Amino acid sequence: MNTVPPLRFVIVGGVAAGASAAARARRLSELASITLLERGPDVSFANCGLPYFIGGEIKQREALAVQTPQTLKAMLNLDVRTSTEAVALDRAGKRIQVRTLASGTTEWLPYDKLLLAPGAVPLRPALLGIDDARIFTLRSLQDMDRIKAAAARAERVTVIGAGFIGLEMAEQLVRLGKKVTLVELLDQVLPPLDRLMTLFIEDELRRHGIDLILGDGIAAFDGAGGLTCRLQSGRTIAADLVVLSIGVRPDTGLAREAGLALGPRGHIRVNKFMQTSDPDVYAAGDAIESTDRVTGDPVSVPLGGPANRQGRLAADHIFAPQTAKSFPGLLGTAIVRAFGVSAGLTGWSEKRLRAAGRRFRTVTVNDNHHAGYFPGAKPLILKLLWDPDTGRVLGAQAAGLDGVDKRLDVIATAIAGGLIIDDLADLELAYAPPFGAAKDIVNLAGFAACNTRDGLATPVDALPDDPAVQVLDVRPPALVQAHPLPRKGVLNIPLSALRARLNELDRTRPVVTVCALGKIAYFAARILAQNGFRVSCLTGGIRAHWDPRSPAKLPTP
Repeated sequence: MNTVPPLRFVIVGGVAAGASAAARARRLSELASITLLERGPDVSFANCGLPYFIGGEIKQREALAVQTPQTLKAMLNLDVRTSTEAVALDRAGKRIQVRTLASGTTEWLPYDKLLLAPGAVPLRPALLGIDDARIFTLRSLQDMDRIKAAAARAERVTVIGAGFIGLEMAEQLVRLGKKVTLVELLDQVLPPLDRLMTLFIEDELRRHGIDLILGDGIAAFDGAGGLTCRLQSGRTIAADLVVLSIGVRPDTGLAREAGLALGPRGHIRVNKFMQTSDPDVYAAGDAIESTDRVTGDPVSVPLGGPANRQGRLAADHIFAPQTAKSFPGLLGTAIVRAFGVSAGLTGWSEKRLRAAGRRFRTVTVNDNHHAGYFPGAKPLILKLLWDPDTGRVLGAQAAGLDGVDKRLDVIATAIAGGLIIDDLADLELAYAPPFGAAKDIVNLAGFAACNTRDGLATPVDALPDDPAVQVLDVRPPALVQAHPLPRKGVLNIPLSALRARLNELDRTRPVVTVCALGKIAYFAARILAQNGFRVSCLTGGIRAHWDPRSPAKLPTP
C-alpha cells in the first residue's frame, strides 16, 4: 500500500521532462493532485520529429502527438491545462500564478511540490530585419506547420546554423526539392564535434547540392521585395524562406524572478535529485544546469533523453524518496543523419578538453561497419579520447554510412561504467558477418589506444609542416598514382617492399608514415621503429584528414 501522503504536485511544462514527471508521479501515487501546465496548445509531443514531418519522411502529423490532454486525463487522471502560462511564483506562500491565454484571466494554484520544466527557446538575435514573416524558428507543432506551409511556396531556402537541427532541416528541405543554402559562423558543420570528424558529412551535404557556407555568420536581413540574407563577409543570399537554427537559450525568466539560483548562462541550478535552491521546487530538462558525468563540472545539454530521465527522477524523489537514485550526470550523446552519412559524439571532444586544459590522448581508426568481405560493408571512422594517467575513456566521435549509433552507444556505456582503454580492447561485441567484425572498430580503437600508451605507436593528428620530417606513403604505387598525397617530397615505398628499401630513408631524420586508413601506416611504423628510426604515424590515415574543400593540401598543425 502506498504510504506517501496525498500532496499537490504542479508541473510547469508539458513536453519531455514535464510529461515524464507527471506519468511517473501518477504511477507512484494514485492520491496526489497532479496539475500539468503547458503554455502551448500541445503536450507530450515528439519535438525531435518535427523536421521529418516538414520533409515528408513522417507522413502523419498525429504520429507526433504522443498524448493529448484527453488521453492524459483518461490514463493518468491528470489536470492538464494547455495554453496556460505560469507568470509568477510565490515561494513563501507555495503558490504559482497562471494565466489562461485565451481569456487573459489569472489565478493562483497552491502546491506542495513544484517542477519547473519550461525547456529552451530558439535564439533569435536582434538583427536588422529579423521580424520578417519569412524567417522561422522551430520549437512547436505550430512552428512546424508554418514552416511546412511556407516551404510549399518556396524555391530557395536558407538555413542559418549547421548544428544538429540545422542539418536535419537542410536534409529535409532538399527532400522537398528546394535549393538549400546552409550558413554556419564557424569553419565546420556540427560545432560540438572536432572539425576533422565533420569532413565526411560536409562532403555528403555538398554532394546533395547544398550550398555550404562556413566561417561566415548572418548580419542582417533585407525584406524589401524578396528576402535577402546579408552575411558578415558582405555576401548576400536571396531566399524565399529562412530557418534560424543557431542554438537555444533556457526559458528561465520565471525562475529568475522567483530568486532561484541560476548558472552563469541562465540555467536553473539543481542538485543530484533535481531540487533547486528551494527544496520544494524541482527543475528538469533543457532549462537546467546539471553535471558532467566524467568530471562533475557544471554543464547544460538540451536533449530529449536526459530531459525524460530527469523528470522521472524528480517524481521519484518526491513520491518515493527512500528508493530514489541520484542523477549521474550527462554525457551529451548525440547523433544526426544527413542523407547517407551519420555523425555523432559522446562525452568530451578534443576541442573541449583543450579549452578546459585537461590532459588527454587520442587515436582515430577506420574500418567497415561489418565484415569487409560480406556484401554491403560501409566505411566508418571512430575517434577515441582517453585520460593518459588512468586510461579512462573520456569521449568518442564517429561518422560513417552505417553503424555510427551502435558504436557511440557502446562507448557511452563504457564511459558511464568508468571503463578504460584496455576494456574496450577486450569487449565481446555481437559478431556475425552481416552485423559486425571479429575485431569491431571499438576493439580496434582500444587496441590503438593501448599501443599508444605502451609506446608501440606515436600517432600524430596532422602532417608536420617541417621539411626535415620525411613523409613516407606506404600505399601501393597504383593507389598513390590514382590519389596522390598533395605534398611535395613524399616518398612512396609500399609496405611489402619496406624492409628491403630501408636504405632509401635517412636515419638521422624523423619519419611520419601515411596510408589510406591508418592501419598499414602503423605496421610500417613498427618496422621502422625496430630498425632504429624515429617514427610516428598519421592517425586515421588519409581518409580521416582529407579535406574535400581544399584538395590541394592536408591540414597541418
